[in-house]
Amino acid sequence: MNLARKQLAILRLAIRLGHGFRKFLPKQRARAFGHQRSLAVKTVEKIYIINLNREPGRWSRMKKELRRIQDAFGYDLLSLSERCTAVDARDFLQDPTKSGDVDPFYTLAEQLFVEPQPMTLPTNFELEAPIRMSRAEVAVARSHIDVWRRIAQGEEEHVLILEDDVWFHTSFARHFDQAWNDILTNSERYNGFDILYVSYMEATNGAPKSFVSENVFKPERGLWYLSGYVLSRQGAKKLLGLLPCRGPVDLWINHQFGEMKVYATKCPIVRQRTDTASTNSYSVLPSLTKIGAINSEGAALFSAFPSQVPVFSFGPANSGISSLAMALSMLGYRCCSDLDALPNEEMKQLCSGSSDRVFDAYVNIGCLEPMVGDLRMKYPDAKFIITVCRNSRSGRSIQDILANLDGADVIEFDTENVNAWRILCEHLRCVPPFCAFPRLEDLGKRHLVEAGNEPSVSHEQALPKWDSSPWVVENDSRRWSGIQIDPQTETGKKDNASIDDSSDQFNLTTWSPRSDTFTGNLALFRPENVTRLGVEGVTLQVKREELRVREYSAGAITSDAEYLYGKFEATFQASDVPGVITGFFLHRNSPHQEIDIEIAGNAPNRLIVNVFYNPGDDGAKFDYGYRGSPRHIELGFDASKGMHHYAIEWTPHEILWTVDDRLVHRRVLWNPTPIPHLPMKLHCNTWPTRSPKLAGQLALQRLPTKTSVLSIQVHQCRQILLKKETETLKNSTLSANCGASK
Repeated sequence: MNLARKQLAILRLAIRLGHGFRKFLPKQRARAFGHQRSLAVKTVEKIYIINLNREPGRWSRMKKELRRIQDAFGYDLLSLSERCTAVDARDFLQDPTKSGDVDPFYTLAEQLFVEPQPMTLPTNFELEAPIRMSRAEVAVARSHIDVWRRIAQGEEEHVLILEDDVWFHTSFARHFDQAWNDILTNSERYNGFDILYVSYMEATNGAPKSFVSENVFKPERGLWYLSGYVLSRQGAKKLLGLLPCRGPVDLWINHQFGEMKVYATKCPIVRQRTDTASTNSYSVLPSLTKIGAINSEGAALFSAFPSQVPVFSFGPANSGISSLAMALSMLGYRCCSDLDALPNEEMKQLCSGSSDRVFDAYVNIGCLEPMVGDLRMKYPDAKFIITVCRNSRSGRSIQDILANLDGADVIEFDTENVNAWRILCEHLRCVPPFCAFPRLEDLGKRHLVEAGNEPSVSHEQALPKWDSSPWVVENDSRRWSGIQIDPQTETGKKDNASIDDSSDQFNLTTWSPRSDTFTGNLALFRPENVTRLGVEGVTLQVKREELRVREYSAGAITSDAEYLYGKFEATFQASDVPGVITGFFLHRNSPHQEIDIEIAGNAPNRLIVNVFYNPGDDGAKFDYGYRGSPRHIELGFDASKGMHHYAIEWTPHEILWTVDDRLVHRRVLWNPTPIPHLPMKLHCNTWPTRSPKLAGQLALQRLPTKTSVLSIQVHQCRQILLKKETETLKNSTLSANCGASK
C-alpha cells in the first residue's frame, strides 16, 4: 500500500484526526487493571508493549493511548506499562535458520488448519512443501517469545501484551471488565487460564468456538493476529515448553490451543491502526483470504477457479470414478460425468479444441474413450486421471487408453487411498478442501437425451443475476439447455414404495416451529408465531416485536425428517405485504443445497423458483451462495387472494415445479446447476427480507401479516421415475418469465 498517493494520504489524515478527537472523550476506568497486592481480586498487573527502536513515533502514540484508560485506582495504564525492545529483522545478516525458539519453515497444510478455505494459493502447490518465514515474521516471533520469558520469570500473574500499532476501543474498559469478571467469578469455568485474546481477526468463515458466557468464547482455532492478549504466568511457561515456534507466531499458536486454556472477548476490543503501514511482511498473507469473502450482499465465496484444465478421467466400473467426479467439483471444477455421450454443442466445442466450453472436467464419458489420442493432441496441457480398482486388473479398454497416453500428464488414481486428496491435488496443483474425500456409489454411464421438451421460457426481461461459482452455468451461455438423462439408466431403476407423510394436522412430533434466524431475515422466528388454522393447517405470522437481536418476529415450521428425492406438496395462501416472503422449500447445510418456491409480498402474482447447489458428502463445509440461480414465473393469479396448490418433484436427474397441477418450470442437470443429491429437510415460512430488490421495502403499516397453510404432503422415496408425456410439457399454459431476484 502506497500511502503517498493523494487519496490514501487524505484517508490517513482523516483517520488520524479521528484518533486525535478521542482525547476530548472522558477517560475510561478499567477496574480489572491494577497492582494485585493492593486488591482482593485478581487483576492484570502489568502491560508490555513491543516496540522497535527505530519506531519512536509509535511508542509516542502508544503512550497517548495508555493515558486514555485508568486502572482500578484511577492511575493511567501507562503507570503499569513497560516498553519491550522488539527484535529487528534488519539486524539479521542472513535468513534465519532453525534455532531452539523458532523453526522458520512451515507448510501450507499448517496454514489451512487455521484458515480452512483460502482463496489465494500458489500456482504450483504441494501440500507439504516447506514455506520459509520472512525475516520480519521470525523477528515478530522472537519478540513475543522474549516477552513470554519475562512473564514466566516475573512476579505478575497476568500481563497484557500489546504490539505498538494498536488502539483501544471506546468501550474497551466496559467490555474488558465484563469479560474478566465472567472468567474470575464463575468457579465452574475458572481454574486459571493461559491466554485471553482482546485483539484478533477471525478466519474467513469464523473461528470454530464455544461460548462460555455472553462476553467470552473459547476458540478451537481460527484467530489471526497476536497484537493484543493477556497472558498468565502459567500460560507463558506452557508456551515456552511448546517451542520451537513453527511458522508465523499467530499461526503457530493456533496449533497449541488444544494444549492450553484459551479464551477471547466476544469481539475485538483492541484494534490495529489502519493509518500506519505494517513493518511485517508475510510469507502467506492471511489477510488475502478475505478476498471473495461472504458478506450480506455478496455472491458465492468460491472465486478461485482451477488453473489446470481441462481434466479427462476414465476408469472401470466400481473404481470410484463418480467419487472422483465429486472430488473435482469440490476443487472448483465444472465437471460433466457419468454419461455415454456429451450434448451436441459441447461435443462440437471440445472436438474443435476450443476453450469456449461449458465444462473443464470430463469424467467417465463413454464417447471420449475412443478419442483419447485426439484429446491429448488438441489439449497438450490437459490432465488425465485413470481410476483403478483394488485387487483387480484394468480391462482392455482402460489399457488401450493408457497406451494412448504415453508421455502425457497422467496418474493412476486409487480413490480409496488414505492420501487420496493429497495425491489428486499434487497432480492438479491445488489445495484440498478441509473435509474427507467423498465416497459415492458409481453411477455408471447414463444415457443422454437431447433437450427440447422444456416449457417455453420468455426472455423479454433480463435474466435474474445468478451466483458466480463453478457450479452455476453463466446466464449468457450459448443455447445451453442442460443435460437431460434417460431415467431408465439411473441407478436404482426399480420404484421404491411411496411414503405418504401427510402433514395436515402439523403434528409437532413430525414438524417443529423454528426459533432462530439467518442473515437476510429482519425477524427472529418464534414458535408463538405458528398457530393452528381451525382443525387443520396452521398460520405463520410476521409482526413488529422488539426482540433485542431483531425488531420483528416471524413464523416457520421445519420437518424433523430429512428426505432424499420425492414429491413435496403444499396448499397455502401467501402474504401480500411488500417486504415479506412466503416460502416452501427443501434445504440443508454442509454442503448447502436448496430447492425453493417463494412468493414476494410486492408481487404475489409471480413465483420465484430457485436452486442452490454445493458439492460434497454430508458434512463437507461447502456453504457458498446467496442468490442461487432464480427464475421468475408469472402465475396468472394473485397468490394472496386464496388457497393454491404448489409442488416440487425432485429426482436425481430433474426438478419439476407445478402450480395447481400445471407444470410451470423444469430443470435438468446443469441447467444451470447440478441437481442436489443429499437429504434435505422441508420448510415452510414467512419472513421479512433485508433485500428491497427481492420483495420491496417492508410496509410497516401493514403488519402484522400472515400466511395460511392448509396442508403439506410428502410422497418420499429414494427415486421416483416420472413418466411425463411430451405433450404435457409442450402444452404447459404457464411460461417462465425472468426478472431480477436476490
